Amino acid sequence: MRVAVCYNQAPAVVKHGEARDLIAEAGAFEQARAVDQALRELGYRTGIIPLADSLNDFLRRLEQFAPTVVFNLCEGFRGNARQEMNVAGVFELLGVPFTGSPPLCLGISQDKPRTKALLTQKGLPTPPSCLALPHGKFPEVETLKFPLIVKPPYEDASQGIETASVVDDKRALMKRIRYIHEVYQQPALVEEFIVGRELNVAILGDGKLTVLPVAEITFAADLPRAMVCFDSKWSPRSAAWHGTRPVCPADLTAKEILLVNMIALRTFKLLGCRDYARVDIRLRNFTPFILEVNANPDLSPDAGLARAAAAAKLSYPKLIERILGCAVKRKENSHAGTQTQ
Repeated sequence: MRVAVCYNQAPAVVKHGEARDLIAEAGAFEQARAVDQALRELGYRTGIIPLADSLNDFLRRLEQFAPTVVFNLCEGFRGNARQEMNVAGVFELLGVPFTGSPPLCLGISQDKPRTKALLTQKGLPTPPSCLALPHGKFPEVETLKFPLIVKPPYEDASQGIETASVVDDKRALMKRIRYIHEVYQQPALVEEFIVGRELNVAILGDGKLTVLPVAEITFAADLPRAMVCFDSKWSPRSAAWHGTRPVCPADLTAKEILLVNMIALRTFKLLGCRDYARVDIRLRNFTPFILEVNANPDLSPDAGLARAAAAAKLSYPKLIERILGCAVKRKENSHAGTQTQ
């Protein structure tokens, strides 16, 4: 079986946002290399194919390799995270089975306001919020209670999120909203900052689903804010990096585990996630507030999803093979359906 491991190559310069945001995108190659190595150890014939600035070049290399399945690690195109869904759409148009969530799911989950609207419509708890549009008024913000957190709504990897993102008064709020408008060139998502335990719930499967052990992100007492920010993930020399520690499995009661697992599963199904995804939750007073749905989370060996899999006695190569198996099964089912027509 030939497996193309596809990832998006970081652009030379950022189109919007901070220059440091490239650090997050640069890690994509290391992730692809780890997945490729795991597949090779399992006996698959693989090829790493980067998606850079030229879509035509990417398609040509993909055609030359002629994969049976694509292991899709692409999180955008030309530095634009909102193109993530369109990359998956290319694989669909080519008729090549690929791992991970389908285009619509990727598009919705990349749009935080739309995700929150869907969650609210279905009665799933998410922090109260409003969208502050550039050059517009946003009276809805007056209904929110401080502290608030201000985020770019269409980015991932905690880009645009730092200690200053959490604000305690209107002056700091307006300053942060202007920052998102000017630097990230998009509206600002203003959300009530939930003080509580931060949990990550990873789910595997397509149809039959498996919830992996819940992880908790713990924070050092001397951090200005108990939160995951860009530095927590990407700046090894920062206080945020050293003061943010994942614990898996989390020390939760059976009742708490049942609750957060149920909420995560409902969210996974609502958005149409597939093969693997992660739901980030803040648990406060036995209410699990959904912060974000990551339909294409990092699959590096030291990332959260692999850590949760290890806690479930699932080795990294077996995790990668299990995800690949979902795409292979879809291919087989599609082929069987064609033969019976």
